[in-house]
Amino acid sequence: MPNDEEVVETAAEAAEGLVLDRLRTSDVDDLDITVTFEDGVLDVDIYVRAPEADADVEQVADDGALAAQAAVDDLFADE
Repeated sequence: MPNDEEVVETAAEAAEGLVLDRLRTSDVDDLDITVTFEDGVLDVDIYVRAPEADADVEQVADDGALAAQAAVDDLFADE
């Protein structure tokens, strides 16, 4: 069973990877990803400031949170 630190790192890496895959790094002025995992509950908050981006930044942030959740689900499934 993964420990809390592994869960948080996995979720953060997945969220960041998706956001930076969908947005050009040069378009991102600020990116803040906060992940907590307490009592079996995963909480992912993503703030992206990318005023010059062509993509829907809010949707990218939402998709990043979903990617984090999926990565954690996969982590537990592998155990």
